[in-house]
Amino acid sequence: MGNVRFDAIKRAMEHQPVAVLCPDGRVKDYFADDVFTRERMKEYISQEVLAQLFDDVDNGRTIHRDIAGSVAIGMRKWAMEHGATHYTHWFQPLTGGTAEKHDAFFTLKPDGTLIEEFSGESLYQQEPDASSFPSGGIRNTFEARGYSAWDPSSPVFLIGDTLCIPTVFVAYTGEALDYKTPLIRSTAALCHAAREVCQYFDKQVKHVHANLGWEQEYFLVDEALYHARPDLMLTGRTLMGHASAKNQQLEDHYFGAIPERVLAFMRDLEFEALKAGIPVRTRHNEVAPNQFEMAPIFEDVNLSNDHNLLVMSIMDRVAQRHHFRVLLHEKPYAGVNGSGKHCNWSLQTNTGINLLAPGKNPYQNLQFVTFLVNVLMAVHRHNGLLKASIVSATNEHRLGANEAPPAIISVFLGKQITEVLDKLEKASADKAIIINAKKEMKLGVANIPEILLDNTDRNRTSPFAFTGNRFEFRAVGSSANCGGAMLALNAAVAEQLMLFKQEVDARIEKGEPKERVLFDMIKRYIQACKAIRFDGNGYSDEWKQEAEKRGLDCETSVPLVIDRYLLPDTIRMFETTGVLSRAELESRSEVKWEMYVKKLQIESRVMGDLVVNHVLPAAKRYQTMLLQNVLAVKQVFSADETASLNEMDYSIIRQIEHHSGAILEGVESMTDARHKANRMPDERSKALAYHDNVLPLMAEIREHADALEMIVDDEMWTLPKYRELLFVH
Repeated sequence: MGNVRFDAIKRAMEHQPVAVLCPDGRVKDYFADDVFTRERMKEYISQEVLAQLFDDVDNGRTIHRDIAGSVAIGMRKWAMEHGATHYTHWFQPLTGGTAEKHDAFFTLKPDGTLIEEFSGESLYQQEPDASSFPSGGIRNTFEARGYSAWDPSSPVFLIGDTLCIPTVFVAYTGEALDYKTPLIRSTAALCHAAREVCQYFDKQVKHVHANLGWEQEYFLVDEALYHARPDLMLTGRTLMGHASAKNQQLEDHYFGAIPERVLAFMRDLEFEALKAGIPVRTRHNEVAPNQFEMAPIFEDVNLSNDHNLLVMSIMDRVAQRHHFRVLLHEKPYAGVNGSGKHCNWSLQTNTGINLLAPGKNPYQNLQFVTFLVNVLMAVHRHNGLLKASIVSATNEHRLGANEAPPAIISVFLGKQITEVLDKLEKASADKAIIINAKKEMKLGVANIPEILLDNTDRNRTSPFAFTGNRFEFRAVGSSANCGGAMLALNAAVAEQLMLFKQEVDARIEKGEPKERVLFDMIKRYIQACKAIRFDGNGYSDEWKQEAEKRGLDCETSVPLVIDRYLLPDTIRMFETTGVLSRAELESRSEVKWEMYVKKLQIESRVMGDLVVNHVLPAAKRYQTMLLQNVLAVKQVFSADETASLNEMDYSIIRQIEHHSGAILEGVESMTDARHKANRMPDERSKALAYHDNVLPLMAEIREHADALEMIVDDEMWTLPKYRELLFVH
């Protein structure tokens, strides 16, 4: 009987680079080929309809149903010319992924004849059966009605023979059942609040846009090895596995030469992404073996989020063509770096000004400091919520380890910006201050010349870092929908800007000079949010103690962190900005607890299966072989001779018995703890029970299983080991 592991290794070693689909030529020759772009619309839709459509989209107005029909006709014609036979409303339910239901471009007439059709109503709205999507109690399971409605701000695109229409997804009663709806709301609230504050500095600002640039980390594993690891297949991570003698400690993989087979995959991935209009431009090896990263150019936050979800789908499809599987789990392997999705966030005006970058004149610099400090205030006031927006059963394994941001939200600013704020805090409005950087510069209310970009190193331990002209939210998980974190950040900053403007306006109405009010408010905010600023080592125990003294949220239990969605300040913030209602927040908390429970429930079951059906049989076979050897030795040698000859065998036999017994006892306890958790009256209680009682038992079982891996004869071990998963290309 062959060993499944060795068969998988053999197949993996036989896999060679696959011929890439990417054609020769310049990117511009095929960029957005599969997208119904504005330029392409001009060939299929009348100028009058397009003018109305673009005006509505650009100004955030609802698209009138009268023009949807004309748009649908042109859209169908373009899609069918490119081989499309079906269309789908492509939406983002609270599962964290995407969903779609395909319908053909035809219908039957009353006389039974077939007619090609795609109406404005079909484009504008659909009614998918939504009963099985998580809703957190907003709707009953037997109530199937949910509506998907066209989001015209994100262009439609083709995947194979299907026209995909980005849509929002809401309940029959109007509550959001997705990530896109509140993300759009949050962006609208933020951009409105930011525009109002910009009026203090530049009356030409009519629009402000929130931008997002994500950095997607991922692992690749050969598909043969993947199929030989049930835990990878069913949970996305290895539930057991002893560390390889060599992993990432030599730091030789990071930014190293990309393996030929991986490069072929990357080229195909980029080609498919670029055809879909996703402006990917960066690829490289990450820190851990078989870990990689891709990143695009910044885009509007809503479009960028759509593109990230789309690229994750493309990655999976392309990887299988190259006999790989993509692992987007935040921690697929213990002992090496996990994967995140750094979300680079900024604000841009219609006049071309980046509000989070130092400017070229005094007012632009005062504007920069104003927005910078308001973001700090928002993060300080809602640091617990921002953590809640990124926690999950999968990201829990990554956060807090010495490779990823700690589970305490703090802000890194860098030496120079910190110095600027410290000087401003102590400065007088009537007197300029001097800051020594590369040159002296005055920073007063009436005279604020150039603020130099920080030239200090980045702090890799900071979960929310200022990087010169944007903030990088580094705690978002690699498998997550960026929208969850971005809508929380957008809403928090929007509320903060609203509060800022209310107070500034109130004081100006009383006769105080605008510049003096702005300066005074900035000083007060700098002092008020000082606790959130930290440029040191976020991994240290000293920081955890210091953060607690500062009043920052230091909770690490995912079920308890989710409680932050229901804090009075959080509910008030979301309702004030119009992003989420109390009912929607309660439902999302329920969904998060439910998803946490289900993922750990699956992991626990898979672990029980692995140890009982893979680990223990291999251990017992090896133990039996050793016992047989002991008996054979006794038949050949004298009692005095066997005493020393069998000492090693006896020791190994006892170790196997110890670890095997501990595993059996652990599985029994874990199963009992899981059953008790499942009987809890609500999802929060279940989540807490899984976190407090099931997870620790899983860790104990793993410890004994990993010990057996190092004892049992290598040829008897059936599960691919880390040295194979991480290093076989």
